[in-house]
Amino acid sequence: MNPIRNQIGTVFIPVSNIERARNWYCDILGLAADGEILFGHLFIVPMNGTGIVLDSKIFSVENIFKAPLFHFNTNNIESAYEYMKEKNVEIVTGIEHNQWFNFKDPDGNHLMVCKC
Repeated sequence: MNPIRNQIGTVFIPVSNIERARNWYCDILGLAADGEILFGHLFIVPMNGTGIVLDSKIFSVENIFKAPLFHFNTNNIESAYEYMKEKNVEIVTGIEHNQWFNFKDPDGNHLMVCKC
């Protein structure tokens, strides 16, 4: 019996300003931005499945995601793309293969939306 499970618990995202990041991520995910900031530098984004923790303590330019480490799911890639454009999110790619696109958060972390 292996003591390490084949399961991802959470992904930590380095952010420079925890309040701004909480508000931005909650806004694009349609969540209330009223959750507690823990220890002055952590915010646990309420997610279904694998979790996301925003962490301002680990932020540095070197720690910014240069490529997406995960993707947000969508049922409608075209609608998701238009939604992000309306939110003035910096989109890095067009819709590729009618399946996915990349964008950046306010700190420059590269993220992805994928039709699943």
